[in-house]
Amino acid sequence: MQQIEKAKELIEFIDASPSPWHAAASAEAILQASGFVRMEEGERWKLEKGGRYYAARGASLIAFVMGSGPLAEKGFRIVGAHTDSPGLRLKPRAASSSDGLLRLGVEVYGGPILATFTDRDLSLAGRVVLRSEGIPRTRLVRFEEPLVRLPNLAIHMNRDVNEQGLKLNKQTELPLIAGLLGEEDAENSLRTLLSDKADCEAQDIMSWELAVYDVQKGCLWGRNSEFVADSQLDNLGSTHAALSALISVGEPESTAIAAFFDHEEVGSQSATGAAGSFLSDVISRIACRSRLDEEDRRRAMAGSYFISADMAHAYNPNFPNAYEPGHKVMVNGGPVIKTNVNQRYTTNAETAARFISLCEKAGVPVQQYAHRSDLGCGSTIGPMVAAQLGIPSVDVGSPMWAMHSARESAGSHDHAFMIAALFAAFES
Repeated sequence: MQQIEKAKELIEFIDASPSPWHAAASAEAILQASGFVRMEEGERWKLEKGGRYYAARGASLIAFVMGSGPLAEKGFRIVGAHTDSPGLRLKPRAASSSDGLLRLGVEVYGGPILATFTDRDLSLAGRVVLRSEGIPRTRLVRFEEPLVRLPNLAIHMNRDVNEQGLKLNKQTELPLIAGLLGEEDAENSLRTLLSDKADCEAQDIMSWELAVYDVQKGCLWGRNSEFVADSQLDNLGSTHAALSALISVGEPESTAIAAFFDHEEVGSQSATGAAGSFLSDVISRIACRSRLDEEDRRRAMAGSYFISADMAHAYNPNFPNAYEPGHKVMVNGGPVIKTNVNQRYTTNAETAARFISLCEKAGVPVQQYAHRSDLGCGSTIGPMVAAQLGIPSVDVGSPMWAMHSARESAGSHDHAFMIAALFAAFES
């Protein structure tokens, strides 16, 4: 079944991408295998109709297929997602010695469900920056084996844990255990560990950004493999769906863009985040190389459409009171249109209708979601990108359970549904 095959491809993509930098590298490898050409921001661009290109900035990446039609009239079809996920990140000087143990200090990145990171086989992945002549070199690193752990406190010492839930102090109770430590210096032990993995000298490591990840591979589960379990479904599920749709397009009349941003989980306020200039810069360069004057560029934007793709909250029957009664979206029920009148999502009646039409064209089911009125609603890159570009926008996502857990779940059919809907958007 094609739906199961697409779910397996998603699992493979996530398992190859334990950090946002790895996610960008995984996406880049898929793009290159599909004939996309890398464009460097520091060089002059030469773009041709029908050409397939991408640009990278840190852990963010924007890929596009130049439309065959006149850009001023056909505009852009843009899908945005993000490469980062909530979790734990190592501090710059993370290593410490305590009671004969090597411990690594972490900061909380975004809003993870911290309790789900306890008692799991965790490891480290990310990037190290190495000393060199001129600009320092960046190298990806990943420890495949379980390297660190966050042991829980026994129930005998926390008798109320099942009634009050597990609460962890972010400063004192999150440092990870990485091994026994004798007379060695803790900082040197960590540097040696990293240098062995990066195949460099310890003194050449200048800095690092390392994410904590769960080494357990993703899997299909359920009586008939109806479900997917993995880390980072939010939002590598949307990233992979947009990527899969883009590489499948032929020669669209409108220029098709898939934009994958870092730092969504912490507000997007960075040079590589959706609130930065990356997408606007790419669009401006496409317009420039297409020889559009300012008025034609505005015409192109007026004829454009933006889809913010970020995972959606599926109905969990164990917690019925957490959901708006009239908006129970179901796993394997198809893409979800997300609406919030306070513009936490950008959907309006017209953009929702347009996405519904795309789903009908693709032959996939579609659902609509609104948050309970007495609960705070999350947000996406949608509002900031829509405001920045001034184009019609809709927020959508595939339904999932346990969002921001170390181990999330979704439907094995929904991924193929979303790919089909986004492909229809790119071809529209």
